[in-house]
Amino acid sequence: MPWHDVAPEGEFEPDVPKVVEIGDDRIAVFRLDDGFYAISDICTHEYALLSDGFCEQGKIECPLHQACFDIRTGKALDEPAEIDVATYPTRIEGGVVQFQL
Repeated sequence: MPWHDVAPEGEFEPDVPKVVEIGDDRIAVFRLDDGFYAISDICTHEYALLSDGFCEQGKIECPLHQACFDIRTGKALDEPAEIDVATYPTRIEGGVVQFQL
């Protein structure tokens, strides 16, 4: 599976996602205190872009119905979402943050 470039590591602000679109997939990549994490950008409850939501303390809140997801694990933390979002491996290669889809 190929690795996809997101942006140089220094361009990430904490808790501010960068979104990459590959085909029909939208991936939100976050810089948290302990590293970089990539999750599906689409809420599993109803179509909404998680990257438009509020991020704090490792959680992202859906802007549509306020369901929260753990950015590190993808776990759905609050209703109305009951299904976890997909997560993807990340790495830093040559100073560039990458994820594997």
